[in-house]
Amino acid sequence: MSGLRERKKQRTYQVISDTAIALFLEKGFDRVSVAEVAAAAEVSKPTLFRYFPAKEDLILHRFADHRDEAARTVRGRAAGVTPLGALRRHFLDGLARRDPVTGLSDDPDVLAFHRLLYGTPSLVARLYAYQGASERALADALGGALGGAGVRARLAAGQIVAVQRILAEENWQRIEAGDSADEVEPEAVAAAELAFRQLREGLGE
Repeated sequence: MSGLRERKKQRTYQVISDTAIALFLEKGFDRVSVAEVAAAAEVSKPTLFRYFPAKEDLILHRFADHRDEAARTVRGRAAGVTPLGALRRHFLDGLARRDPVTGLSDDPDVLAFHRLLYGTPSLVARLYAYQGASERALADALGGALGGAGVRARLAAGQIVAVQRILAEENWQRIEAGDSADEVEPEAVAAAELAFRQLREGLGE
């Protein structure tokens, strides 16, 4: 029974999210009310808010699974692999598979989503809150790897998260300007290698 309940909750979650994103892409984030999303998804407003505490979360939940991705990468690294080495490999693998989080995706749906996201100030502000949570999770993971949390781990996490954000923004801006992902990839890989080399030389392993 609990498995059935979970599947039903997941379906409702997905229906609300897909409905909201479709409306936001069609009309713009600020032109669609929460009540309109709830009506289109055929749920009540209280039900919607049980799944998504804020309107911005209807969009940004797509980043929720990525909030502790860097921390999971550090904690799950193979023996003998440094935290920075694991994060570098993870980012390069993301570029190779065109993960939207790296900015290197020219899928029309992904581009439309990014235009909506970066073109809406309230969503950008909320995104920074998600990145702050990612930074805190990474600092905790690095604290374990470095032998204790503290300023060193927080500084390292802040620099790593900032580097990944800048790399993704550069890739997305190139693709938004008309380049294909295949055209951008060589420079994206080179930029990532440069960024992680600078981190390694500045932070040490």
